[in-house]
Amino acid sequence: MTGPGRDAETGPEHGTGPEHGTGPGPQPRHPGAHPGAHPRPATRPLLALAALCATLFTAAAVTVAVRHGAPLAPEQAVHHWALAHRGEPLRSVAGALTATGSGPVPYLMAVLAGLLAGRGARGRLRAVVCAVAVLAIGQAVRYGLMELLARPRPTPADWAGRASGYSFPSGHATTSALAAGLLAWGIARYAGRGPARTWCAVLALWAVAVGLTRVYLGVHWPGDVLGGWLLAGTVLSLALLLERYALPDRDAADGVPEPDGAGPV
Repeated sequence: MTGPGRDAETGPEHGTGPEHGTGPGPQPRHPGAHPGAHPRPATRPLLALAALCATLFTAAAVTVAVRHGAPLAPEQAVHHWALAHRGEPLRSVAGALTATGSGPVPYLMAVLAGLLAGRGARGRLRAVVCAVAVLAIGQAVRYGLMELLARPRPTPADWAGRASGYSFPSGHATTSALAAGLLAWGIARYAGRGPARTWCAVLALWAVAVGLTRVYLGVHWPGDVLGGWLLAGTVLSLALLLERYALPDRDAADGVPEPDGAGPV
């Protein structure tokens, strides 16, 4: 006897119906069997997240512009606390950790994300290109905003690490958050959302830690790091919304028929 729950799993999308005969279709596959075994993120939550991150980032950017880059009192307090509590071995640990938030590491993470997310040689290549493009676009937007707002960094006498350019938004915070989000996406597509939760938590902690090292090393104000996280959240949310257009052959590569009129682009 077949109930409503069974009917929901045995339509045309699962290999039964007029197009596939009257026999039972294949059983649902394990979420970790391949990259296409779980549904895409819902549109409305992603739109809400993108709007929230963009709104908060805009508020932070406007605050920076109105104050001509001058730090807020809480930012100054956190900066002074970091200077007063900076010592070894934390200083060396922070220096090593902050180095992973820029340079080749984030791009290697983006490449790995694409390799995990794609299926087949063509799918992996396309996913890698998309992941690297998201990271590069995020970097370009961040750099343009940084030059536009031109917020000064804390005084160089307080620095305990290397830094260049203006302060808002933080490049390390933006880049590490983007890389962490992309790799979390790749792991989720490869292993499924459930098994990927642990790795997602680890990646989130890494991105947060990289951002905090910028404040601890005295090269950024806290608002710069917060701005970087919000910008990364906006870019990642929009990228997920565009995923179905950038990777339209996801279901087709898994042998699942596409909706009428849809096909590889």
